[in-house]
Amino acid sequence: MSDTPSPALPELSELQAHLEQVSQEMIALIRAYDLDATSPFDVIPVAREKITKPEDYVRFLELSLEGRIYGEAAAAVMEAQKVS
Repeated sequence: MSDTPSPALPELSELQAHLEQVSQEMIALIRAYDLDATSPFDVIPVAREKITKPEDYVRFLELSLEGRIYGEAAAAVMEAQKVS
């Protein structure tokens, strides 16, 4: 086992600010490419079909992943705050 302490979770306000930034950038891509998926399961196929610039498609995927990671971190912080 390592003696290195686990890194502390960021403050909830930091996570929320980053999620807001991710959301704004994602909304811009959704509007620019008229992404109109009707189901969460259709988001990636619709993006793959409609986003014409490879760098925008990669950024869309990055934002999707970042949103998930930061969303889960925010949920963990909120849960930890309930416990303490």
